[in-house]
Amino acid sequence: MIRTVAETHSTNDDVAGLARQGIAEGLWLRAERQTGGRGRQGRDWLSPVGNLYASTLVRLHPTDPPAPSLALVAAVALHEVACAYAKDAPIRIKWPNDLLVDGAKLSGILLERVDEAVIIGFGVNLASHPTDIERPATSFAAFLGHAPEPAVFLEDLAAATARWLGRWRSDGIAPVRSQWLAAAHPIGTALAAGTADGRILNGLFDGLDEDGGLRLRLADGSMHVIHAGDVFLL
Repeated sequence: MIRTVAETHSTNDDVAGLARQGIAEGLWLRAERQTGGRGRQGRDWLSPVGNLYASTLVRLHPTDPPAPSLALVAAVALHEVACAYAKDAPIRIKWPNDLLVDGAKLSGILLERVDEAVIIGFGVNLASHPTDIERPATSFAAFLGHAPEPAVFLEDLAAATARWLGRWRSDGIAPVRSQWLAAAHPIGTALAAGTADGRILNGLFDGLDEDGGLRLRLADGSMHVIHAGDVFLL
């Protein structure tokens, strides 16, 4: 089920409130505009009309894989849909779930836990992208020449998310992890990772561990696994 509103503060906040009221899994909420959108680490997410701002929720089951691996589910679902709209574009996943085109950010995904549910928020630059931020960004309109319709894009994303969520539940993390790796930047890509304790580690991408953590090979040959933090291409 997809609900659409003209404007809200944050679709993640709205869906979180509905989750506390007991709304069933499968609800999607899309806003044409957000006044308080946010990304990871509490960063502002600019939300002009024409882009996609949508959130859904997953009710966790006792037999589900670990909840943090839903970041990979969301990433591969969004990547699948983005590539269907722009078949020749070099769209890649950056850990854990950003989509990049030639190093410029196309989208972001924010996961937030509410009791035994996980809220997954998607922000996709369809018609426009910010130009006054430190890291480069892009949009479908910029590299494709036109912007997909947000409502239609969301219908495809909801279907893809349901398929990958079903596979995550039936087959575990392994097939999701495999698809994520196939869509990500190559092994050996130079990365900088900001860790939870405030350190900055430079190294080479060495895939994912079995739980979806980022494997970073440091200059001394040692391996560091990152489960939380910001990662940037060098």
